[in-house]
Amino acid sequence: VQLVESGGGLVQAGGSLRLSCTASGLTVDDYAIGWVRQAPGKEREGIACYSRNGGKIYYAESVEARFTLSSDDTNNSVYLQMNHLKPEDTADYFCAARPPVTAYSGRVYISHPDSFTYWGQGTQVTVSS
Repeated sequence: VQLVESGGGLVQAGGSLRLSCTASGLTVDDYAIGWVRQAPGKEREGIACYSRNGGKIYYAESVEARFTLSSDDTNNSVYLQMNHLKPEDTADYFCAARPPVTAYSGRVYISHPDSFTYWGQGTQVTVSS
């Protein structure tokens, strides 16, 4: 399994970025898949996740209404559209996936980001003030 992220960079506060994650070795629609970020000196934070169990996309409160997770079955990819970026969004962003557990929705995986099985290498996002 391989997850490859792209799209990070430097952006001014209020700007937008779109992160991409292309998967191989798994079908994104069959897995719980999401985005996790880690800022310098801080713990991992699950920020968005989709799992077919429940069929709903969950977001962390810190990014709700600003970030949007989407998927493209044709390209076996997921995306994270990030709008209205803030300096506190500065972090390394990781695409992550795991086999879904029937009893769990994406909300569980956001709360426990270390439960993801597969991880990309990360892409850096820096938001300047």
